[in-house]
Order: sequence, then structure tokens, then C-alpha cells
Amino acid sequence: MHEGDGFKVKHITVQPGQRLSLQSHRRRAEHWVVVRGVARVTRDAETFLVHENQSTFIPKGARHRLENPGETSLELIEVQTGDYLGEDDIVRFDDVYGRADSQPGPDTGNPSD
Repeated sequence: MHEGDGFKVKHITVQPGQRLSLQSHRRRAEHWVVVRGVARVTRDAETFLVHENQSTFIPKGARHRLENPGETSLELIEVQTGDYLGEDDIVRFDDVYGRADSQPGPDTGNPSD
């Protein structure tokens, strides 16, 4: 959507019943704002719901996952901040797409990147 020095803004859509990989980032943090639907968020040892017009913060280094437990599409705005925002700053721990290898690599599992 938009990118500048030290930040990147993305629109992410997750279909009902789907989830993204459990991952972390070494050099960036993320802010997630739900604009449609309900998100189930895993952040380190906690799991919680984020509803429309609510947000959450994912600190640099935190293991995190985004899921859509609802019956309609989940849409959120993701704001990344950090000194490096490349798609290779991803360490995957669990991935439904078979890419979990705990090594940085491009994240192609995000349906609306």
C-alpha cells in the first residue's frame, strides 16, 4: 500500500478458517488494525481475539500468528516499523504451506501482499 523510510503499510486479507505461519521478525515490529472481521492473534505464549476497530502490537522478535476464526473475510492494516523491512526477515516455526524451517525466507503465504 505505502512505504517510506523505516515503515511499510500493507492491507492483509485472510479467508475464513485460514491462518498464516507462526513466525517472528528480527528487525521489525508490526501494528495490526482490524478493519473487517475478527482476528485470532497468537503473540508468544498468549492467544486473543481482536475485533473490528481494535488493534494490537507485535514487538520485534515475538513469535506471532494471525488466524481468521470467523465466517467472513478478515481484513486488517499492518504497519511495519524497523530498520529493515525486507520480506526475507521472517523466521517460520510452523507453517501450513510447508515452509517452516526456522530460517529467514520470503513469505508468500500472505494472500494479499
